[in-house]
Amino acid sequence: MNSFSLRWSVAALAAVSLLAACGERTPDVPGQRTMATGDVQKAALATYVKPGDLDEYYLFYSGGHSGQVSVAGVPSMRHIVTIPVFAPYPGTGYGFDEESRRMLGAFTWGDVHHPAASKTDGDYDGRWLFVNDNANNRIARIDLRDMKTRQILGPIPNTMGNHGSSMVTNNTEYILVATRFSTPLAGRYEPLEQYATLYKGAVSGIKVDSATGTMSVGWQIMTPPFNWDLGATGKGPSNDWAFWTSYNSERATGKLEVTSAQRDRDYIAVVNWKNAERAATGNATTVSAGVRVIDPARAPGVMYLLPCGKSPHGVDVDPSGEYVVCSGKLQPTATVYSFAKIKEAIDKRDFEPEMEDGIPVIKYNSAVVMEVPVGLGPLHTQFDGKGFAYTSLYVESAIAKWKLPPYAANVDPKSLVVDKIAVQFNIGHLVTSHGDTRRPRGDYMIAMNKMSKGRHLNVGPSQPESSQLITIGGAKMEMIYEAFTDPEPHFAQLIHRDIIKPIEFYPRSESRDRNAIWAPDGARVTRNAARRTVEGNVYAIRSYFEPGRIQVQQGDTVILHITNAEQQRDEIHGFGVVGYNKNIVMDPGETKTLRFVADRAGVFPYYCTNFCSALHQEMQGYLEVMPTGRRLTMYDASGVMRIDGRAAARGVAAANARRTPAGSLD
Repeated sequence: MNSFSLRWSVAALAAVSLLAACGERTPDVPGQRTMATGDVQKAALATYVKPGDLDEYYLFYSGGHSGQVSVAGVPSMRHIVTIPVFAPYPGTGYGFDEESRRMLGAFTWGDVHHPAASKTDGDYDGRWLFVNDNANNRIARIDLRDMKTRQILGPIPNTMGNHGSSMVTNNTEYILVATRFSTPLAGRYEPLEQYATLYKGAVSGIKVDSATGTMSVGWQIMTPPFNWDLGATGKGPSNDWAFWTSYNSERATGKLEVTSAQRDRDYIAVVNWKNAERAATGNATTVSAGVRVIDPARAPGVMYLLPCGKSPHGVDVDPSGEYVVCSGKLQPTATVYSFAKIKEAIDKRDFEPEMEDGIPVIKYNSAVVMEVPVGLGPLHTQFDGKGFAYTSLYVESAIAKWKLPPYAANVDPKSLVVDKIAVQFNIGHLVTSHGDTRRPRGDYMIAMNKMSKGRHLNVGPSQPESSQLITIGGAKMEMIYEAFTDPEPHFAQLIHRDIIKPIEFYPRSESRDRNAIWAPDGARVTRNAARRTVEGNVYAIRSYFEPGRIQVQQGDTVILHITNAEQQRDEIHGFGVVGYNKNIVMDPGETKTLRFVADRAGVFPYYCTNFCSALHQEMQGYLEVMPTGRRLTMYDASGVMRIDGRAAARGVAAANARRTPAGSLD
């Protein structure tokens, strides 16, 4: 390059840089992308995670009626994995092995709404993630050590629509849940005409074992027949308390969009869960469907009601634990209550003259601090830990950033809204980084939008939902990326990667499964002729199964315990049976059980369904289902099957031991 060309190139580059820095767009080149503007450059740099680099945050978001939980990385917004919870998922064999089938029971779907991470001292501790099932009244625990569902509790008795869930107390003593639909307790029948008096709601304390995370139903509080919506647990001064919104305080039936919007205000339930825990052992309880149910009218100090804006959705507690924010969908404000004022009103019995089923109603003006005019259709609020709150506005398709108390005397409420950003479109929930803990990080926020009209390539009538990434570190909110998800995310947890420490394989030393085998000569198949069962321990390793042949009689129940003996990350093996609609997947070091009835005669190959090595295709065997009346040939008199390939397998195993970790054949 001569000196003129060099000077021209430098000048051109400087001009382009100047245009970009000024936020101006260079001319389009037909058929090509345009040069980035300053804003685009900034957003691209903020979200770009180059190949091989890691995201800063885990985003766990609900899969709605898919019944699953999705995991994405932030800021890239790339989908990383789907964690199956309430529905089968062939990709990981969930719902096909005996263990997960037992957890799912007879249900084939769930309606996941609100994931909540376990906490210690009010902040995420990276142990578990709890998710509710709005449809079938259950709650599940995902172990974040291996990102797998480990327990499904339920259906929870006296619960119809587990929507006001999952709310974790500050040291994960309880998961607090509330019913959406009121019904007669204990599943009994009462005519709908008796709704106002004979139907009841319930708030439940799901007790969590601090060491194992195992959940059990602790106690329940019987409530008036309102529809309970969202909830939040207290922090700091409000640590022992929980809050839920409700609608339909009219106790109406029929077209609720009309019948339940007659009163000017609905209620927040203000519950002292520590008092409920104590009351559950006292005389103010009855046993319903096997659970001790507290009547709050007979147990003072357990439950109060607090008026709030009509038809509320979200109620949220700020990081200090002092301020409670409620938003009524039909009132364009976020209402701020002082917990100190709530406590003072309770102590002074500053209640309305009329109670609801014997439950005291705190006077609104005794607890309220401010009604902040955030905009139309406020739903849900999160926090940044810097004194600001962020409220989603469904009708307005926007998010309002506004200042939390304390406020100056005679402050203009309009001045408290300091920023607003449009989203596309109709936002429901939003989440900020660590936004429901005592220590929010204050850098990212995700808007979870219900509709995404025209924001992506047309994929037919069923459009994906929109999730938009917004930075909140500066004075102004800035949208820097959007991604699309399967229907329908409701809420999420945005947790820093340093908090979560997943394992990469199950260490053999930790295996407690009595059916696990760790060498090919441990493989064994036994048939109990009297019970018509065939039970086998199958060894799986790159690139074969031992045994490679299993013989059963038509009509036998087949029970196979399959151990993936690998001790290296990402060496996963599947076990699919062709023609039998069966597939399970074992992670390294994991043993799973497959059970089915061999009701069709024939020869059915089984094979590894998860690519594992260069000889993945060779990892296969045969299930021989002998027709009824034809004699089995491979079993001795004690019912033990001869495994002809064992010696050969030992030779292959020795060869495997010499392989590199990546599974190459050199």
